[in-house]
Amino acid sequence: MELGCTTDVVKYRSRTDIAADILEIAMDGAIKTKIMYKAFLSFPQLKEYLTVLLERGLLEHVEDENEYRTTDKGKQFLKMYKEVGQIMFPRAKKAR
Repeated sequence: MELGCTTDVVKYRSRTDIAADILEIAMDGAIKTKIMYKAFLSFPQLKEYLTVLLERGLLEHVEDENEYRTTDKGKQFLKMYKEVGQIMFPRAKKAR
């Protein structure tokens, strides 16, 4: 195979994209393992992101359920993130 001639497309995510993925996953509560696998992160990466999101008040840890949940501030962040995405890359809205 020649270099640069591949059919696989690799999409690199920014830190903001990854943070938004985590917040989306944790909307209804999620344990670390679920977040790690759904966001395609290693455990060290997950720990780093959880620390940042908790410190910024975008995510909360519910001790008795051992789950992470997106806070109101996190939901506001997600709303703005999606709005910027629509401005930058407009497309038809998906039916959910």
